[in-house]
Amino acid sequence: MSDEASETIEVTESQMANEEGKEDDFVEDPGKQPAIDGTERTSKDDAQKSAAELLEEDIPWKDRFKQVVLTYAPLGFVAFGGPQAHVAILRDHLVVQRKWLDEEQFTELFAIGQGLPGPTSTQLVVSTALARAGPIGGLTAFFLWNLPGLIVLITCGVLIATFVDPNNPPWYLVGLPPAAISLVFKAFYGFGKKLDKLGIILCLISSLVAILINGDERIQPTSSQYVFPVMLALGGIVAYIDSRRQNPYGTYKSASKGWDAESDLTMKRIGIPLWVGALIFVVWAAVLAATVSVVGKARREGREVNVYLEIFEVMYRIGSLIFGGGQVVLPMLQTEVVPGWMTKDQFLQGLGLAQSMPGPLFNFSSYLGAVYKGVAGGLVAYVGLFGPGVILIFGMVPFWARLRHVKWFKSALNGVNATAIGLVGAACVILWEGAVITAADAMVFVLAGVLAIVYGIGAPYVVIAGGIFGAILHEDALNLGQVAWCDKGTM
Repeated sequence: MSDEASETIEVTESQMANEEGKEDDFVEDPGKQPAIDGTERTSKDDAQKSAAELLEEDIPWKDRFKQVVLTYAPLGFVAFGGPQAHVAILRDHLVVQRKWLDEEQFTELFAIGQGLPGPTSTQLVVSTALARAGPIGGLTAFFLWNLPGLIVLITCGVLIATFVDPNNPPWYLVGLPPAAISLVFKAFYGFGKKLDKLGIILCLISSLVAILINGDERIQPTSSQYVFPVMLALGGIVAYIDSRRQNPYGTYKSASKGWDAESDLTMKRIGIPLWVGALIFVVWAAVLAATVSVVGKARREGREVNVYLEIFEVMYRIGSLIFGGGQVVLPMLQTEVVPGWMTKDQFLQGLGLAQSMPGPLFNFSSYLGAVYKGVAGGLVAYVGLFGPGVILIFGMVPFWARLRHVKWFKSALNGVNATAIGLVGAACVILWEGAVITAADAMVFVLAGVLAIVYGIGAPYVVIAGGIFGAILHEDALNLGQVAWCDKGTM
């Protein structure tokens, strides 16, 4: 996640430099600055007014809520390209065009998502809408952002489970898995190249452990639900200890200036006091403890677990542990749902579809649940995986101004991020085995990887190109490259 942040900030900083000159043309008086509601006020006026007076002048909540709906509804249809593209889209709409937030406020909200488990871009959507129209605005923006991908993936999950033979996928689906895996490789490359010396070591260790768990007969794959969280915690502890050294291996940034939670108008709009924030954290922890305890006890006693509770427990637990979202969540999901809920082919087909859809990759959860238990299963999985990140973003906002001044928190977060990136590397190795079965699959993988990494083609077009190329090579078409890939070394 720290890598995602740095890469995103590198992109947006260059855009800011180009736009700065343009925005100056619209400000006649240097003392005037655009307010977050789009009006103009002078810094002198601001100094003379209290937060209560500014709040009195604020536009009505009903109008701000309408703005949230009109702004986020179309974004759910165009949010292609992954978290980095999502952040750029949001910045362009909210900071540059509508001036709801200034750059510092936007960056602060982005940083909040970095410090929490869950999908960062979705948490940025929630927090920016929360800053505009309160909790109802935040929840509304969340559903609008995810709705198009959610509907398509649940529909595809039900259709694939009903009409597609899991052991013999049709020609129009064979190219999706290797194309999707190429995008996971691209993500790992993008994350990894930004790591510092300590980050590379933590990333390597977590990758090796994750691969071992999935590749040793003496180790139960389900042990990942305990091993992965422990690795994330240890990564944070190691980074914190390293940050205290005189010559640390890692690179650590100082805590940046946070918001003044008592006087800032945006914090007043959010309207969540500290005690409510603390209560939200308690609710999150209570739900996690209760579901894990109930399901675990039933399994130990050999009793049958309600299938929807099982789906929710798996997704909620994973959503509470994964920092960075996106591809980081894939190895844990695969370990939990394959082969219990579906075959590896079905998993990879859904991954290809999810990467071609707008919105966050966490929407993949709705596909997994739908393949397993229909529409109801898809909705339960969707709520389970997104739930922790959304709950925690509401609870964290009131505390963030304080935490951003705590240096140890930011240092530990570096280690957690690097360890999570290692899980993406493990996903490359683990998912490759199931995606590349024939030489034709390898050809699709190479083509998709070149399109994505070298030419920078967007994820939807990469997946579509891979699907078309795979269909052309299929045995029912040109019948090329159908030799099993693992046999190539013996020829």
